[in-house]
Amino acid sequence: MKKLSLAIALILSILSTQAQTKSIPSIQATETEEDKGLAKDYFSQIMGVAMSATSNVKLFQFVYDWIGTPYHLGGDTKRGIDCSGFAYQLYSKVFDTAIGNNSRNIFSMVNPVGKEELKEGDLVFFKIHSRAITHVGVYIGNGKFAHASSSKGVMVSYLADPYWTRYYYKGGRLLAEAPQNN
Repeated sequence: MKKLSLAIALILSILSTQAQTKSIPSIQATETEEDKGLAKDYFSQIMGVAMSATSNVKLFQFVYDWIGTPYHLGGDTKRGIDCSGFAYQLYSKVFDTAIGNNSRNIFSMVNPVGKEELKEGDLVFFKIHSRAITHVGVYIGNGKFAHASSSKGVMVSYLADPYWTRYYYKGGRLLAEAPQNN
């Protein structure tokens, strides 16, 4: 309910700002930047991530739209999704890039990076009760990542959480030659 109230308040704020500036075309360009600033402030607050001027609002909007989607092994829709399906959908919609369909395939498409080098949009990989990679998420900044958890569905978690620290394997940045969607 709180999530819905915040979203409605943001939309009303943006609409009222646009309605007030429609008669003054020269201010509209500034309002667009202001709208982006409002969106960044909003996502910073609800996700607890300090967004910079270079932050990808589209990434945060995508994550926000999917939070709470139930987990379904092999799923790739809002009716149910697994971790690699979530990463696949995010990369497709936010970065217009096709990635693998399971966490091990996706790992083969990245250059490993250290935890301290992670940037928004980098992938994080885990080996949970296995010697092989079994889970993938997308780093969103401030030590947090978005992923589809088998217990709670799509959510945002801390890498520093003892559970995730225990199973963390590596972070990775997509290789430059990753195929683009058409």
